[in-house]
Amino acid sequence: MNKKESYIIRQATQEEVESIAVEWAAKEGWNPGFYDTPCFYLTDPKGFFVGLLDEEPVSCISAVAYDQHFAFLGFYIVKPEYRGKGYGLKLWNTAMAYLQSRNIGLDGVVEQQANYKKSGFKFAYSNIRYEGAAISTAERFPELVPLSEVPFDEIVKYDAALFPASRSQFLHRWVKQPGSLALAALRDGKVKGYGVIRKCRAGYKIGPLFADAADLSHKLFLALGNGIASGSKIYLDIPEVNHAAIQLAENRGMKKVFGTARMYTKYQPDIDLNKVFGVTTFELG
Repeated sequence: MNKKESYIIRQATQEEVESIAVEWAAKEGWNPGFYDTPCFYLTDPKGFFVGLLDEEPVSCISAVAYDQHFAFLGFYIVKPEYRGKGYGLKLWNTAMAYLQSRNIGLDGVVEQQANYKKSGFKFAYSNIRYEGAAISTAERFPELVPLSEVPFDEIVKYDAALFPASRSQFLHRWVKQPGSLALAALRDGKVKGYGVIRKCRAGYKIGPLFADAADLSHKLFLALGNGIASGSKIYLDIPEVNHAAIQLAENRGMKKVFGTARMYTKYQPDIDLNKVFGVTTFELG
């Protein structure tokens, strides 16, 4: 790092999250959703950082604190021409300091596992992104209802059992994105699963896709796919340890695109991954 250069790290505005973090993520091929920014930013407005070199943005990272115990790192990007110069590490250290003693999760590219381990992260399991095409079906699913018909508190309670923290602030916006479809699965009047599909830079992503049983995950997957044009690209991010989820994707002709390493600083949260058929997002967990 040149001593004559001025490298400043500060919290990013919502506009900068959109124009820097999300746009750079799109260029990296991470395929963010069109309406992700307000959902992400308003979950923790203090948890987004940008590094400026002589007032030019050269690095960004998100360090979202869900509560006093759990946080998630994402959007860790340094512009290609500025990599290997120490700018990213300084930004990383700022984000880690902000999150303090929380258990921190991330979905990192597999090749960077060794670097994350140096910061205390431990490998938990792999997530695999699958790509396929939406297929319309005439099948009807009486157990599925629009998520809006279910009391929001019930969705938050169900979600909290399958995510490391309660995230009502995030979900309130996530399930109401423009052009998205959110469905809940009910049995005996109780929530037994739910899923969201949203429009992304390329095609659509399903996430989360949570269900107590494999048959419900299949129904949610099909019904969500019915909400978009047949043949549209569709993506699903799956914990590799959930074999039923892998089977769901491959039975629908989906193919592996890439994988990430889910890692945590302290411990792997006590979550039944057999009910996680689709990760919400690699950026915020």
